[in-house]
Amino acid sequence: MRSPLGISIVAALALASGAGAAEKSAFTIPDLYRLKGVEEPALAPDGKTIVYKVTTSDLGAVKRQANLWRIDPDGANGRALTFADKTDSVPRFSPDGQTLYFLSTRSGDNQVWSMSGGEPRNRTDIPGGVGAFTLSGDGRLLAVSADVWVECGADAACNKKKDDARAQSKLKAHLADRLLYRHWTEWRDAKRSHVLALDLTLPEATLRDLTPGDFDSPLFQVGGPPGFALSPDGAELAFTSNREADEASTTNADLFAVAVAAPAPELEKPRNLTAANRAWDGSPAYSPDGRFLAYRMQRVPGWESDRFRIAVVDRRTGASRLLTEAFDNTIGDIAWSADSKKVYFTAEVRGRTPLYALEVASGRIRVLTDVGLLDAFVVAPDGTWAVVSRRRVGEPQELFRIDLREKPVPPKRLTTHNASVEAEVDVRPAEEIAVPGAGGRPVQVFIVKPHGFDPSRKYPVILNIHGGPQTQWADSFRGDWQVYPGAGYVVAFPNPHGSTGFGEDYTAAISGDWEGKVMEDLARVTDAVAALPYVDPDRMGVMGWSWGGYAVMWLEGHRHPFKAMASMMGVYDLRSMFSSTEELWFPLWELKGAPWENPAYYQKASPSSYVTAFKTPCLVITGEKDFRVPYTQSLMFFTDLQKRGVPSRLLVFDEAGHWPAWHEMALYYAAHLDWFHRYLGGGASPWDPRGLARGAGFSDAP
Repeated sequence: MRSPLGISIVAALALASGAGAAEKSAFTIPDLYRLKGVEEPALAPDGKTIVYKVTTSDLGAVKRQANLWRIDPDGANGRALTFADKTDSVPRFSPDGQTLYFLSTRSGDNQVWSMSGGEPRNRTDIPGGVGAFTLSGDGRLLAVSADVWVECGADAACNKKKDDARAQSKLKAHLADRLLYRHWTEWRDAKRSHVLALDLTLPEATLRDLTPGDFDSPLFQVGGPPGFALSPDGAELAFTSNREADEASTTNADLFAVAVAAPAPELEKPRNLTAANRAWDGSPAYSPDGRFLAYRMQRVPGWESDRFRIAVVDRRTGASRLLTEAFDNTIGDIAWSADSKKVYFTAEVRGRTPLYALEVASGRIRVLTDVGLLDAFVVAPDGTWAVVSRRRVGEPQELFRIDLREKPVPPKRLTTHNASVEAEVDVRPAEEIAVPGAGGRPVQVFIVKPHGFDPSRKYPVILNIHGGPQTQWADSFRGDWQVYPGAGYVVAFPNPHGSTGFGEDYTAAISGDWEGKVMEDLARVTDAVAALPYVDPDRMGVMGWSWGGYAVMWLEGHRHPFKAMASMMGVYDLRSMFSSTEELWFPLWELKGAPWENPAYYQKASPSSYVTAFKTPCLVITGEKDFRVPYTQSLMFFTDLQKRGVPSRLLVFDEAGHWPAWHEMALYYAAHLDWFHRYLGGGASPWDPRGLARGAGFSDAP
């Protein structure tokens, strides 16, 4: 019998945490769940009200809820707007500012709700729920993305009937006739993501499917801007879709446009606006005046980590113009200025996500703020200030007001939802060093020192290797940078070759070279960290997630100074990984072809080729629903460790995909602390993941 995490794990973690000797207590796992998420700011059209989401966690009940709050632009008059014991999120004002729309789970699945001064009103009832939504500039149309049965489209009754039939059937099976039959954590079966539209001015309006057919429209993407947008007049829908025959092997998503007014079901055929580009195009955003359609694009077919650029389509002439080719880092979120003259965007740059303003006419780019990591931003109608949801290594997430003038004033913190934790607990900041890496290229390394740091002492260290591999460790708050320092460890997290934020050449250097320059970087970083006067070089550990898990598996079979390792969701055997993952464009690019096209490299770069050298104690963590890096990769690694007689432990989360859920992370951190304390701490561990797992209802194989 399995049950979710219960109060027993919370009590056990609290007892294990202990109190720090310093004025503030050491950061512990329970402290992580005391923190609130402060994000998704929305600004009223008149610029006088900010609405945002606040998320709270109850680990004992395994329950998270989110409510909407409002605040004045100067930080005054903050108060909660919703009080449901559910999740309210993604607030958006109507163009006239009179109505607030948002997503909510208060009726079960995520649906669109609205408020106009009274009680919230349910606006959609779509089986399976709503993924994202947008409003037309005139406030007339509501467009949502939802997973629907292809033959049902926008017919809610048809979708519900098929959902119910599958749920109630005693026979459950998946049938596939082509690739990409499952994705991330879900089997796709005969369902696709479509855009459905509702006319809000009609009392009995019915949903219309604006993107019918056996295609995902909008296309699935992890993070970033939504994959569809309505023109300001509501006459046109732009959306992202991959309509290649072998969608599992290509990144050629295109930007399409379709007239919303076309009579259903005889919708006009969507126009492909980016057919000339064989790489990725998407994230559409119409300018408020309706003249331009901005979008993000890549230029290298097949490479999912090619940097994102900004381009615009002039809707009068149909001509496209690339605006940021000279900007050498990948671009994230984009948004238009109210006067349609600028595009604001974030980008990954040297361990931060600065906010920029791009002048459409001249192409001039100006950095507006470059502190920490921005999870979201919204710019005031007059363009003189912005609200950002920001976090740094030593600062939990809060809202800040940023001055956007040429001579800005310091940022102003608007919210204090996490102030009590900050006052009581030692939230550690990061320091930054540069280490000469492969070819002499400097490698950025963030370092967090432990609670109660004494420069005369020597501490154990944990090197944390990021996944991707094309991403960056950032100056951003996360549990890893606090839980381990709170338990007495120095934490170091580097950005070696392959990381984003240091120019496209640096990012591209890892493809086809997983065991080359990046491993040299990691070795040099390890040596540099070991030489720090407060680090004990005989008590060093390493951990990594996804590609970082691969790096740990690789290091297991090669010379290194680590006394303990932890690999999470890692790639172990490249040959079997190719034939079991879903996004085949990734190994085709990263490993330079299929296994039968490049067998030598698959053999050379696979950690499974070096089993006989395995000797370092290793913790292995994975999730059964990880289709990106199938959990069998970790099972294979653990089997080989065991057969080689290497001390090892396997932790498998039943419901986790490529990332454990928020509540599963409590056991994740406890397992790491126990493991590293056993081999680096030099004493009995106060963290017992077996006991915690049993108390939470997890199975415990001998």
